[in-house]
Amino acid sequence: MTMISLNAVGFCAHYSKPGDWAFDYALRLSRQHSISLNVFHFLSDPYDPSDDTSKRLSRDQRVKLAVEREKELRLYYDQRAGDYLEVGFRLCEDNEWSELHRCLLIREFQVLVLGYATPSATFSNRPIEEFADAFVCPVVLVGPKSADQFRLNSRAAMIISDLGIPEGKWSLIEPISA
Repeated sequence: MTMISLNAVGFCAHYSKPGDWAFDYALRLSRQHSISLNVFHFLSDPYDPSDDTSKRLSRDQRVKLAVEREKELRLYYDQRAGDYLEVGFRLCEDNEWSELHRCLLIREFQVLVLGYATPSATFSNRPIEEFADAFVCPVVLVGPKSADQFRLNSRAAMIISDLGIPEGKWSLIEPISA
C-alpha cells in the first residue's frame, strides 16, 4: 500500500466560525509537520450553490474582484497565521472540483481541510460530506458545533496518526451509496 507523504495542507477559505476552526486546525497541522499551508479562495463561493459570481462578470470585472478578494483573503488569514511564514494563497477562478484536483496533482496539498458549518452544508454544489467522501485525497471537515469536532473521509482515516486528531474526537464519513 502506498503511504501519503504530507508536504502541504490545503484549506478552502470560509469566513465563518467553523471556517476559522478549520483554518486553525490546518495551521496547527502545518506547524506540526513543518510544511506549507495553502489557502484557496474561489470567486464564486463553493459553500453557496446559488453564487454564480464568476459566471456573470466580464473579464475586467473578474480581475478587479480577484484583486479585492485576494487582498481581503491575505489580510484575514495573514493575521490568523501569526508568525508562521509557510502560508500561500491562491485565488481560483475555475470550479472547485477541477481546480482542487489540479492543485492536488501538482502537489499543492496532500490533505484538504474544510469548515463544516452545518450538517446540511454544501460544497461544490453537493452535500459537503458527499464531496469529502468522493474527493480523491484525505479530507478533514472541522465543526459544526466545536473546534474539536472532526469528520474524516476514508482516506483521512487511513492517516489518522499523521493528522494529530485525538481518538474520540473524529468520526468517519459514511460512504454515499449510489
